[in-house]
Amino acid sequence: MEQISAIEILAALAQETRLAAFRLLMQREPTGLPAGEVARQLDVPQNTLSTHLAILERSGLVSSERRSRSIIYRAELDRVRELTSFLVMDCCGGRPELCTPLVEEITPLCSPREEADACC
Repeated sequence: MEQISAIEILAALAQETRLAAFRLLMQREPTGLPAGEVARQLDVPQNTLSTHLAILERSGLVSSERRSRSIIYRAELDRVRELTSFLVMDCCGGRPELCTPLVEEITPLCSPREEADACC
């Protein structure tokens, strides 16, 4: 990932509604959510949410797929991985033991959950 791509992604997330929408979509992986359901859960007008989802989609953080009359949005986990890798690429100056706490903190977040639609 290039620095300009990372800046675009971070800029897309630097707004309250977009960050909330992205986090909601991360929670709903791998099935995603219809745009109307995202709007309802975030209590945001659909036309306003549409603009925010378009910005997230242009950054590559989410993708959309039309299913019948609905548009289903999903978080792009590969893009999240790319950004995370970019941010920690030079971590700890070649001393991986210093990064261990970071890795240990992230790993349990994607442990299997009892819910059928849990992430990872």
